[in-house]
Amino acid sequence: MSHRVVALGGGHGLAASLSALRRVTDQLTAVVTVADDGGSSGRLRRDLGVLPPGDLRMALAALCGDDDWGHTWSEVVQHRFRGGELHGHAVGNLLIVALWERLGDTVAGLDWLGRLLGARGRVLPMSSVPLDIVATVDLGPSAVGDDPAVAEHSGNLATITGQVKVATTAGEVRGISLVPSDPPACAEAVEAIRAADWVVLGPGSWYTSVLPHLLVPELAAALTDTKARRLVALNLVAQPGETAGFSPQRHLEVLAAHAPGLRVDAVLADSAAVADGSALRDACAALGAEVVLAPVAATDGSPRHDPERLALAYEQLFTHGRIDPWP
Repeated sequence: MSHRVVALGGGHGLAASLSALRRVTDQLTAVVTVADDGGSSGRLRRDLGVLPPGDLRMALAALCGDDDWGHTWSEVVQHRFRGGELHGHAVGNLLIVALWERLGDTVAGLDWLGRLLGARGRVLPMSSVPLDIVATVDLGPSAVGDDPAVAEHSGNLATITGQVKVATTAGEVRGISLVPSDPPACAEAVEAIRAADWVVLGPGSWYTSVLPHLLVPELAAALTDTKARRLVALNLVAQPGETAGFSPQRHLEVLAAHAPGLRVDAVLADSAAVADGSALRDACAALGAEVVLAPVAATDGSPRHDPERLALAYEQLFTHGRIDPWP
């Protein structure tokens, strides 16, 4: 019997994890952030008052199979129009919003599109309402200027609002919060976490895709109370802007600061991305976790996870609780 797995995140990081996880289990649920305010998602969110569909679309595309049907539909939903009034819109975003308007049900719309794509898992939003990310940022010696996203400024600290602004800030993010501060969680997402065997958090943009899940009270409670084992999958490299200069252990320290009651069972990191194994072990120990190292990066040298290598690591962890030596 395959493991019931819930993966939390957003964007390219979650897509990489899902591309691996769909090879390992047929009981997979993705819980996706809904704070995007840029590009096609931002336009649809502002114009129609819907959840931003972009990260949900990427998750569905990542769950498409490797056959012709899966490849074709994955490419179709990811296709962006060039020119005219539809410029920049992704086909999948429009399909998702059309289903939402037709059915009047966010989860049902995503399920319908998942069936059309032949998705190897279910995709759910982390909240039933659109969210905004608010970050406290140390701007250092840089000037604030007249950027309307900077709401407050005191010394070197500023408050910056919006996923795009936070992800691309030149300052050092010190912490984040959500608006609204007590958003309603997607009920199906809470149920999936409580019923899971494994919950996977990360990889992905740490402040804008991974940590927001820990700030939705009902999700945070489910993550704390679930009988599932909890796995944190670390990024291969620090992200320019958002986590520039972060070591693997710094990612965990920030996670612990945003979810002080959360315990973790294992932390998966690429063996070549860890420069200080002792420091990483200490950060893991503070979360109650064991360090698991495996060569999960792409072999071409690019900073991305290889889906087959990552799948092997997940499979070994889920089945044996450890990573066996690889040939």
